[in-house]
Amino acid sequence: MQSSKMYTTKPLPQQQLSDSNRRIIDPNGPSPLVYQVWKGNNRFCLGGRLVFGPDLRSIFLTVFLIVMPVILFCSFVSPKLHNEFPRSVANLIIAICVLFTVYVIILLFLTSGRDPGIIPRNSHPPEPEDEGDGSSISADWPGNQNGAPSLPPIKEVVVNGMVVKVKYCQTCMLYRPPRCSHCSICNNCVERFDHHCPWVGQCIGKRNYRFFFMFVSSTTMLCLYVFAFCWVNIRKIMDAHDCNLWRAFLKCPVSGILILYTFVAAWFVGGLTAFHLYLIFTNQTTYENFRYRYDGKMNPYNRGCALNIVDIFFSKIPSSRNNFRAKVKGDSSSVFTTSMPLGHAMSPEIPKRSFDIETGKRQAVAAEDFEDIQSQMESVGGLERCGTQPRRTNWDHKLNWEMSPDIRMLAGEFEMERGFTERQKINGGL
Repeated sequence: MQSSKMYTTKPLPQQQLSDSNRRIIDPNGPSPLVYQVWKGNNRFCLGGRLVFGPDLRSIFLTVFLIVMPVILFCSFVSPKLHNEFPRSVANLIIAICVLFTVYVIILLFLTSGRDPGIIPRNSHPPEPEDEGDGSSISADWPGNQNGAPSLPPIKEVVVNGMVVKVKYCQTCMLYRPPRCSHCSICNNCVERFDHHCPWVGQCIGKRNYRFFFMFVSSTTMLCLYVFAFCWVNIRKIMDAHDCNLWRAFLKCPVSGILILYTFVAAWFVGGLTAFHLYLIFTNQTTYENFRYRYDGKMNPYNRGCALNIVDIFFSKIPSSRNNFRAKVKGDSSSVFTTSMPLGHAMSPEIPKRSFDIETGKRQAVAAEDFEDIQSQMESVGGLERCGTQPRRTNWDHKLNWEMSPDIRMLAGEFEMERGFTERQKINGGL
């Protein structure tokens, strides 16, 4: 008689399953905060008080590139300045450099650690009949195809007497306001989107553009400040030792390194400052300048140089449209579905199971229900393997036909219990 080795699996305790179920669907449980279930790629610190982009590590590189030359300047160049200048003047030069550096770092974090102007997403697409804001559908829209209702991809709105086309964002399920664009890196629609800056690790938009320009221009002045006093130090060495420039560099190599470094950096951030000055004077964004080229046609946002400067530097910064530290509204089951990556939700064909919250016991899953669940799982797995998973309607285009974790847990437990029973029958027959 051939013997076969039987493997048994110890079923999970019923109490542990009931606790897991309660965490998923208990409506009386603590509601998560908005930043904890945020669908964008942002990173949050201090309980949602600071909002960074996904490339947060680049900020530390930027800080290092700013602080490192200042440390070298204060450590190696400033002692020589004490020999060439009165003590009070030399201390003032060092103090200005340090304070200027702190100011630049503060501007960096004001740029990268705040909401740049993220527009909240809609939970469902807007109804066509609700769009009574005076806008009209673009003439490029051919209408509904195949009889399926859908929203037009482009609308036309009037800005300062000129017609501007706005696009529908399939991710955020809204018509983007004028000058708004969707950042593919942060996965958010940003108001008055300028660009995504990798050096600050954040989108540059309506709420942080002012600080971004101040950061870039201040960094330029800091580079020129260090560059100038390093040259002063070299000149003093040349006069004191009656030597040429190369010998002066050899006597103080740090000054030569800082001169080269700040020269290259000043060209980079200085050119960026000049370019954004041009954008401010003409009331453009970087995205608009590269995409639309307003030089050949009238810019609908240009109000004149003086008013453009006032709009950027002296207008009130609007408050954030998002309260990241607020509690999410709705029951915990919907919150759990929202917090899943890519917005997966339960398929509408799968029946929901009820739970007894007070006793911690769930209702038994019938065998026919399990077969339905298993068939749904197999169909989903087949679609994912062959890559033919159907696109959902535009009502919720990002939701795919994936089962929610509670149904997965029920199916797994039922499979485990059924397998355990079948093994007992086999053992009994043997």
